[in-house]
Amino acid sequence: MKKVLAVSIALCMIFGLAACGKKEEPKAKDSWTIGICQLVQHPALDKATEGFMDAVKEELGDKVEFIEQNGSGEPANCTTIVNDFVSRGVDLIMANATPALQAAAAATDSIPILGTAVTHYAPALGLTEWTGTVGGNISGTSDLASLEEQAKMVKEWFPDAKKVAILFCSSEANSIFQAQEVEAHLKSMGLEVQNFTFTDTNDVASVTLQACNFADVLYIPTDNVAAANAEAIANVVLAEKKPVIAGEKELCSGCGVASLSIDYYDLGRATGKMAVKILRDGADISTMPIETAPETARFFNKDICEKLGITPLEGYTAIE
Repeated sequence: MKKVLAVSIALCMIFGLAACGKKEEPKAKDSWTIGICQLVQHPALDKATEGFMDAVKEELGDKVEFIEQNGSGEPANCTTIVNDFVSRGVDLIMANATPALQAAAAATDSIPILGTAVTHYAPALGLTEWTGTVGGNISGTSDLASLEEQAKMVKEWFPDAKKVAILFCSSEANSIFQAQEVEAHLKSMGLEVQNFTFTDTNDVASVTLQACNFADVLYIPTDNVAAANAEAIANVVLAEKKPVIAGEKELCSGCGVASLSIDYYDLGRATGKMAVKILRDGADISTMPIETAPETARFFNKDICEKLGITPLEGYTAIE
């Protein structure tokens, strides 16, 4: 009886070791959680988030859960939000706007991060060399339209202008990048250029007034603080009878005369398609280049043109 028992124990040990030695293949996931951190609520970013979610749901249906959070314009809130996503173990983070991307990049180097409505990833992430791919756990889409063409619009719309004020938020890395590029283009056309920067919502109106006192025309890049305070800017520029060339359509609809702009809903959709490739298809985010908006278009703000007595140029579509 003892011999039989010993043999049985030995066999159990052998089969047990064999079972331990055999690696089980990881099961493919059939559901995912995506954390969405949007810097602030304004039409351009809202449309990017909407496009992202629509594109993901079209492919993954009810297999995906979204945790959608808004930073209310405060980068510190974005840090809190993405740290919560990391603690929850989300499968992917979508960072909408540059400060949200920066917060996500600081929070994790393992969870895939897709940025959207980010103008240029090199200045946003402090990269000294740029090849079109971030690497690591970060990729996404850029909302950059041609800055040279936007600068040319100043001369096209206002050929008699001599002075241009570039108005933007000093804490937004991508706004600084755009301002530098546009300033160089404007100066090459013989225009006098000066930068006017606000730090937050509290000084937008006062700095806008300073810009109006200096310039014949204002240029505002794709700046989130400016977009969130477009009404306050409009109140000043309309009172001072000064036109604005805007870096994107939604900002233009609030305070501008004209814009060369992408479609932020389409941009969000492009980001959503990237998310599907990563989550469902197993794409390696570290090799995914930054994508751009499918196309740009030229727009004008009919209401503000009428208030300033400006005749719209041909080739521009009225913002509805």
